[in-house]
Amino acid sequence: MKQDPTYQAYRPGQHPHVFSDIEQDPFADRKKLPEPSTCRDCGATYSKGNWKWGITPQNTHPTICSACKRIRENMPAGFVSIQGPFAREHKDEILNLVRHFAARQKTEHPLKRIISISNDGHGQIITTTDIHLARGIGGALQKAYKGELDYQYNHAEYLLRVRWLR
Repeated sequence: MKQDPTYQAYRPGQHPHVFSDIEQDPFADRKKLPEPSTCRDCGATYSKGNWKWGITPQNTHPTICSACKRIRENMPAGFVSIQGPFAREHKDEILNLVRHFAARQKTEHPLKRIISISNDGHGQIITTTDIHLARGIGGALQKAYKGELDYQYNHAEYLLRVRWLR
């Protein structure tokens, strides 16, 4: 049986084109946190390598999670720009979708949060603690309302700018 020449099987080893968020995010902890650890600001608990909401165990190590660090320093990882005549006419409906999407993400992923929602004169600007949340908000807007969607990722600053226009 002859294999398709364009097919490439998985090859074990290093894959530099695939990057780990922790290696890239300047706000992520570089060392493994002692377990369990609890964020002093939001109350999320770090256990078994993940941040979770829920009951805080006794004798936890106090820390500040990367999302709270970003919020404290007002250093978003994501910017979502919502522009256009349709966006102005349906502002409340669109922002409800954004808030609902972000709330669902936050329940499973405590580090994915909205920092702020503001108006810059051209439309709404949403800042996020996580590039994946910004990307997801853009995708949710595109799925619900169509329009033009553009992503600009700055690898050096670990920053994603999402622009949705309709």
